[in-house]
Amino acid sequence: MRFGLLGPLTVYDGAGGARPLNSAKGQALLAALLLRANRVVPVDVLKEALWGGHAPASANASLYNHVTRLRRTLGADGDGRLRSVAPGYLLRVGAGELDSTEFTAAVRRAREAYARTDWAAVLGEAATASALWRSRPLDGLPAEVSDALDAQPFVQQLEEERLQLLEWRYEAELRLGRHGGLAPELCRLATEHPLREGFHRQLMLVLRRTGRQAEALAVFQALRRRLVEELGVEPGAAVQEALQEVLREDEAVPGVLREDPDPEPAEGDAAEDAVEGVAVGTPVGPATATEPKTAHRPAQLPPPPDPFLGRDEQVAALYEALAPRGGRAATAVLSGMAGVGKSALAVHVAHGLREQYPDGQLFLNLHGANPGVAPMSALQALEVLLRDLGVPSGRVPDEVHAASALLRSTLAGARTLLVLDDAAGAAQVRPLLPAGPGCAVLVTSRSPLAALDGAVHLPLARLAERDSVDLISRVSGHGRVPADSPAARRLAELCGQLPLALRVVAARLAARRALTVEALVELLDGQEGRLDHLEYDDLSVRRSLAVAYDALVASERPADRDAALALRRMGALDLPEYETELAARLMDADTRRTCAALDRLVDVALLEEVAFGRYAPHDLVRDFARELAAQHEDAAEREAAERRGVEWFAARAAQSVRVLLPPSPFQALRLAGEPEEAAAPFADAEAAFCWGDRELAVMSGLVARHVRTEYGRDAAVTLVRMLAPYLQRRGRTQELANLSDLARAGARESGDAGAEVVAMSDLASAYFMSGRYEKALVLIDDAIARSRLLGDDEWLQRVLSNRGLLLYVLGRAEESAAAQEEALAYAHRLGDDHAVAICLSHLGNLYELTDARKAIEYHRRSLEAGVRLDSARLQQTARCNIGCAYLTLGEPEAAVGQFEEALRSLEDSTDWHTVSETRLGLIRALRTLARAERAARECETLLDLAELRGDAYTAGKARYEYGHVLRTLGRAAESDEQWRLSLKALDGTDADVLPELRTLV
Repeated sequence: MRFGLLGPLTVYDGAGGARPLNSAKGQALLAALLLRANRVVPVDVLKEALWGGHAPASANASLYNHVTRLRRTLGADGDGRLRSVAPGYLLRVGAGELDSTEFTAAVRRAREAYARTDWAAVLGEAATASALWRSRPLDGLPAEVSDALDAQPFVQQLEEERLQLLEWRYEAELRLGRHGGLAPELCRLATEHPLREGFHRQLMLVLRRTGRQAEALAVFQALRRRLVEELGVEPGAAVQEALQEVLREDEAVPGVLREDPDPEPAEGDAAEDAVEGVAVGTPVGPATATEPKTAHRPAQLPPPPDPFLGRDEQVAALYEALAPRGGRAATAVLSGMAGVGKSALAVHVAHGLREQYPDGQLFLNLHGANPGVAPMSALQALEVLLRDLGVPSGRVPDEVHAASALLRSTLAGARTLLVLDDAAGAAQVRPLLPAGPGCAVLVTSRSPLAALDGAVHLPLARLAERDSVDLISRVSGHGRVPADSPAARRLAELCGQLPLALRVVAARLAARRALTVEALVELLDGQEGRLDHLEYDDLSVRRSLAVAYDALVASERPADRDAALALRRMGALDLPEYETELAARLMDADTRRTCAALDRLVDVALLEEVAFGRYAPHDLVRDFARELAAQHEDAAEREAAERRGVEWFAARAAQSVRVLLPPSPFQALRLAGEPEEAAAPFADAEAAFCWGDRELAVMSGLVARHVRTEYGRDAAVTLVRMLAPYLQRRGRTQELANLSDLARAGARESGDAGAEVVAMSDLASAYFMSGRYEKALVLIDDAIARSRLLGDDEWLQRVLSNRGLLLYVLGRAEESAAAQEEALAYAHRLGDDHAVAICLSHLGNLYELTDARKAIEYHRRSLEAGVRLDSARLQQTARCNIGCAYLTLGEPEAAVGQFEEALRSLEDSTDWHTVSETRLGLIRALRTLARAERAARECETLLDLAELRGDAYTAGKARYEYGHVLRTLGRAAESDEQWRLSLKALDGTDADVLPELRTLV
């Protein structure tokens, strides 16, 4: 087995296959253990790594679960590798199994070889170490985890070792006379590390020895200027010695390549200015002897962005896409929203490609999204390009096709790079493309320009967090932003990791010395007015976004004006994502119009299509859309849009009721009051669960926001009514309690007594599922009284049945029987066979207390009803109950068969309460049969499922069983820990095992 820290955290098995590390907390746990491999890592350190300073009350229990899962990931020897050793855990890592240790060993051997000038050995060890290096150590590990583990010194040490190794490697190459091909690599390193003299010295020597003396001098001059201006020091002796070699006219320098045997000498100040004008670390490519085919050699690229951070993958992709090749001109399109850094990336890459396109570099702003400036026409752009290539104005045709043909002729045989910035569309760009294979075109646009054939399309997203923080730090000035501080990370997050916004806040920090990062975070944290703080001098996020919106509003195309309307209505509802159907509801438009509007918003980079038919605005676009809604939609329009949005979610939730509840009078009762306009149906229960899982946080926020507003209250209450079956079956008891409580209050305010009874019953259900039986009974009794007053026999039957079940678990058998008999009578009177089956099930539970054989008879009648009604849930519940009755009879083998059949009949996700009770019953039966190993596995499975749902009550009951199983297996210390955690989880509930637990603990 091997472990990888040099890049994203990885685990490989003996065959070289990667083991999955899907859980973020599992990754944090493994990182904490590997950083202290073969040493005991205290529990407190591990908790800090997993939860920071906000460890939940169940942290110890959850940590144990994560350790168990990690052992499974490690495979057969997981238990031996990862051991519990007071006061924490120890991960055993053998020789050759951890890449960072192997890397450091190779660096040490390279150092020794360097000291004895064994250059071949240096190269060998450098190759060994480089093969291990995948990317920045612990890449992808969240910054808060890295902080908690104090991993920064470890990462910095490895990065410094790598840089030192690279210096040794290039020194060995130079000593062995291998100069070819080193220049691009050294240029990149010199650019990335502008104060590291070693790389600049080596770059100077490589350039000199490949016949590029002027460029070597430029590297020295730029390095010297930076050192003097920033640090007040001159370059060191090694660089000065390299300079002397550069200045020598000795033709016998090893490896010198002369492409021009009789170069024209530079004269006077002009030559010196040329040297001074070359930026440090400017990437250079291989020299060429090809003569230019154009009359002029334009060099129009703007200065490269400083600093330029991140985007390594995109830079590499553009270098690949724009490399000279046969056939046709290489074309690449950089697209993305305003302020995402398209132009900066384009200019950075263009500078790196200059030497590959020696006949010139053209840069043209097409003004596709420039405030107050109309986009340049194709003919205007052609006139500019031809003029810059030396074609007299009088020779430029006044017709697009002819001018385009002249551009292609002018560039034929040339190696020229065109950067077309801020294109409005493919039609504007297409006539500007050369045909020859020696040219390349790099286009930036808010639109993806998908209609541009033959181009490599590269959408640009927000910066990575680390690069965002580095950008703020570098631009704001030395020492203004503490390295990788939580406040700086939060500031980057509030800027949406958008380069334009990051530069704005950095400029504000640089301009106001008294302004702290923490103060700026506080200003931006209150979303209202955030865009006001993202303006400085000529930089403005709001203005850059307004360009696209204003163009939509002013357009004569209906789809554009619809797009502007859609953005405003999205601002009114203010959600992180939208489905097409929801957007149609907000616009009060049909699907065709809505799709066209959303497509236009994607085209102008105000929305991103994150999945088919699903759209998301950038965080700052959300702020902008909220402003638009407030400014351009009157209160009535905004409120109507918000209400329609909540009603749409209620309609979708109603469709989930149809697939989660079997057709029955109770399903119809739950669907009473659903929104009139139906939403699209779900294919099956799993699709409904997936939708609920994805949208639950959004729906909870909408209910909390609208349940107390006059215009949205009824829709919010209805949404909770329709959502309750999903929450119950998914085991989301806390969300069910919170939302039902809000719905009860909203229904009371609107005077809807029937809706209040439903919300009270759902709240009681949440209390029952979390073991708070007495609180549930109080609510049920109130709901029964209100149902009698309302004359609502359907709902009365349901709550009477629930009262009987509650009284049964509380041990009040006679009262339970009376409630169940009354509920059964109502079910027969209503002709509700499904309700009759449930009552039979509850009566069977009661008989378990006195006559388990008779209980089985009732449960079998309920099972038969489930088969007759085609209700899988009734069948599973009946089999679970039959299994429990067999346990009461002392027949565990028969019980196991019933529990296993129940679990086979339905997926775990179908009904959490029944599934959890079935699994608990199976564990008890296995424990009785002394099948401890399997019982332990079942306990771990149930704990995982409970933790996934945040169900502390079920987890507590599972830990109670697990403690007994572990005791049987002779693992007394772990058994005690499980009982302690069980008591902590169940304390405050009405669980019947609490007295025993207190004794055990």
